[in-house]
Amino acid sequence: MSADRAAPARASSPQAREQFEQLLTACRGDGALVEWPHAGIAGGAPCGDLVRIAVRCAGETVEEVGFTASGCGAARACAAATVELAEGRPLLEVAKLGASDIAAYVGGLSPGKWHGAALAADALHRALGMALAAGAVAHPQRSGRVVVAFSGGVDSTVAAYLAAQSGKEVVAVTLELWADPATDPERSCCSPRAVLRARGLAHTLGLPHFTLDLRQRFSAQVVSPFLRLHDAGRTPNPCVVCNGQVRFDALIAATHALGAERLLTGHYARLADDGEGLLLRRASDPCKDQSYMLARLEPALLERLEFPLGSLEKTQVREIARAAALPVAERPESQDLCFVAGLGTRSFLRRHAASSLRRGKFVTRDGREVGEHDGHQLYTVGQRRGLGVAMGYPAYVVAKDPQRNRVVLGTRDELWARRVYLDRDLILHRAPQRVRAVQLRYRQRPLPCVLVEDEDRAWLELAQPALAPAPGQTACLLDGELVVGAATIAGWEK
Repeated sequence: MSADRAAPARASSPQAREQFEQLLTACRGDGALVEWPHAGIAGGAPCGDLVRIAVRCAGETVEEVGFTASGCGAARACAAATVELAEGRPLLEVAKLGASDIAAYVGGLSPGKWHGAALAADALHRALGMALAAGAVAHPQRSGRVVVAFSGGVDSTVAAYLAAQSGKEVVAVTLELWADPATDPERSCCSPRAVLRARGLAHTLGLPHFTLDLRQRFSAQVVSPFLRLHDAGRTPNPCVVCNGQVRFDALIAATHALGAERLLTGHYARLADDGEGLLLRRASDPCKDQSYMLARLEPALLERLEFPLGSLEKTQVREIARAAALPVAERPESQDLCFVAGLGTRSFLRRHAASSLRRGKFVTRDGREVGEHDGHQLYTVGQRRGLGVAMGYPAYVVAKDPQRNRVVLGTRDELWARRVYLDRDLILHRAPQRVRAVQLRYRQRPLPCVLVEDEDRAWLELAQPALAPAPGQTACLLDGELVVGAATIAGWEK
């Protein structure tokens, strides 16, 4: 199968014209599976063309394909071509089909009609993703087959490349989590445009590709709680929640349905057996370690996971990409949350939580008003920049009072904590005595600690003070390099 690429000139041969007309006339699959639920839709009002493609899968085969299309003749011809290319074919072969394959089958398309092939390909892949997510795909497990969580960035691409080079049969799966025209599609790993980019790259590498549309689930389980927790005065960590409740559950289910032995991801983390079973282990490169973001993964999932980059440094990963001439070798990393890419958290809150943002007061510990702010949700404990208040000394956010919409300012000395309280969502994978260190923020070095529990609550006694543990962030509990638990920070005291 060829990769999606720039639109080729439409062939002018009589054979090409005859093929185009035959597709328009015969329209195999036109009107079939109209009520079938596993259907993808692409196009609409902006372009005037709309393509709906439905697939009925059985086991490892796409048994039937149907379509409806409105708009230009190219859209209908490409939809009909998709039926002929996909129907009765093995699912993993159909998952390699791209717009270029459809355009070539039609006989070539002019640049002005190329969108017909692009719409048909997108509708097909959305239908395949729906069938996969709904459990309509059932491959028997095959030795050597792996699924790669494929964002299309350098890390996931190198993970897929290394797996293929080692002789593995690689299937790429991309998650579509969020769609917001205000975010930067080039910096987001989960937007509709990012999905198209990842699909094209997977096809370039010769890989079958599936897209799982998890936008509703992601909004309900990640974004909505993110907004609610900001209203409650907290600074949540949505990536930990997403990995623990949304992303990996869906990917593991897809891995099972596709008959793969393992799920591979581009995370910088490792696995280790401590004698009681598998645990997450910090990456060999502490500057890139992402075990913190995976801290809420259940140990039972780890048996089906693999992290090919866990023992590599980022520079080595880019060197591998360059040596293999992978087109993403120089793609920059995004430091944003995926759903705020290009916006930043404050702008995201202004856009999606404007009704709850109210002007309030900056105050000192003794209640003296020293300025105004646009909503306590826009600030986090430990923040110094962007306060817009002259205090005569470097001022920091030392606390928040969401009930009275107040942000408390103070000095850096007020932010040092010796005791960190944990929420009731504490999970432990090993005995409490195994908790010997804690990471209180992403990319922050672990601190020695002891976990203390009583009937009502749990807390960490730190061997050395921590600066500004923010309520709502994750406390990743460690025994050396091993992740032995996690909890949400509830508060702290000196």
